Amino acid sequence: MSDFDLQGIGMTSQRTRDRLVGRLREQGIVDEKVLGQISTLPRHIFIDEALAHRAYEDTALPIGNNQTISQPFIVALMTQLLTEVPRKKVLEVGTGSGYQTALLARLCERVYSIERIQALMPRARERLSALSLRNIQMRHGDGYAGWAESGPFDGILVTAAPPAMPASVSPSFSTIILSVIVLLDVSTLVVLPLTVKLPSIIIVGALIVYWSLIRLVSAMILYLPLLKNHQLFDI
Repeated sequence: MSDFDLQGIGMTSQRTRDRLVGRLREQGIVDEKVLGQISTLPRHIFIDEALAHRAYEDTALPIGNNQTISQPFIVALMTQLLTEVPRKKVLEVGTGSGYQTALLARLCERVYSIERIQALMPRARERLSALSLRNIQMRHGDGYAGWAESGPFDGILVTAAPPAMPASVSPSFSTIILSVIVLLDVSTLVVLPLTVKLPSIIIVGALIVYWSLIRLVSAMILYLPLLKNHQLFDI
């Protein structure tokens, strides 16, 4: 039996979750399988109890260690981009609270998730276990190093913003400057935010965009930087 209140009550109730889904739909999230999973996924268990009443606001919230649980719109957008077609094997760079991990696990056959901050991992594992998600493998490590021994992956999602394309994702990817991007290399789809800010969008290589550029650029500032070897990159 789970120690967590998965159903919620009041500000964490199903009615509150449904209102969040309605807002996401109004903002242009159209994938009903993504919206359906967000509707039933208890975001409130992934944050501190003191903030649970804000769990279904469309905003990022702190989870400790100077990290945040991402804004639901951004989670939904990146998931929608990644899972337009079924994904068997997905790599997530940045486990964080485990909320995005849980959503991917409900939509993909297998999820491999890397987290740089070891202190976040027990909490994430506990909540993923409470949701009876058994198709997730987690490891503590540097996201820049990737997870080569478990590859190849047919989907990669990066939940923090690197200053440039991590070489470990794939050396064959063309560089694309955009805030939230989708890259195609043979059969692998990558979704990640970049920190480059330009008045226009430069595209080199294959690109699929399902959102307005204005919204993408404004979404970029909501991401924490992707760290390498415990060093902070300026953005």
